[in-house]
Amino acid sequence: MITCIECRRAAVDKSIHGSTITATAIIFGGVVPYVPQYREIRRTQNAEGFSTYVCLVLLVANILRILFRFGRYFETPLLWQSIIMIVTMLVMLNLCTDVRVAAELNTKRRSFTASDSKDEEVKLPKKLFLDFEWNYFWSWSRFVDYVQCVVAFTAVAAYVTYLLLDSDVFVESLGFLAVFTEAMLGTPQLYCNYQNKSTEGMRVMTAPPPSEKLQALFRLRLSARPS
Repeated sequence: MITCIECRRAAVDKSIHGSTITATAIIFGGVVPYVPQYREIRRTQNAEGFSTYVCLVLLVANILRILFRFGRYFETPLLWQSIIMIVTMLVMLNLCTDVRVAAELNTKRRSFTASDSKDEEVKLPKKLFLDFEWNYFWSWSRFVDYVQCVVAFTAVAAYVTYLLLDSDVFVESLGFLAVFTEAMLGTPQLYCNYQNKSTEGMRVMTAPPPSEKLQALFRLRLSARPS
């Protein structure tokens, strides 16, 4: 009798341990590929090989996923996964913005030196989110402008979700849009590589293929249940 009880306890402990490992892998597994990319950009001080539109895609996808949870409840690890990914993308944007602005400043300084204009102060034209200039979209001069854009998008999306939360069609469309947007993750990086005619500066990132993303959509839908 005692042996049976001990076996059951061991099975429960093993199940809990396995669930913890799985939850941890779900939460942090998505951001692991961006750690070497971050270190590479910081080491070389060159962000040309990494498309910041990857950050845009993941920010939009994960914000929409969080909003989807208000209409269809899903497991907490998936929620934390989205939160961690949003923070990671903001950190990546902060680094890329600093590196890009510094590189542009150095380039302009060299051009001023070459033209013997040493007495003139080197300044870069500011590209701000609040200027609402489409040509500068997602290429702003300050990290705070990216934060403003993310906050504005979140506020608008949250308000629309609040108004249409009772609509099953809207909620299901929101969930599909979140997964579909994330499935397009590789597109901006491929376009960046095409423009650069090179993959230099880009670390290998595990972007799941669309088939896995569609499977994730079904898992998300199956795990969702009315709150």
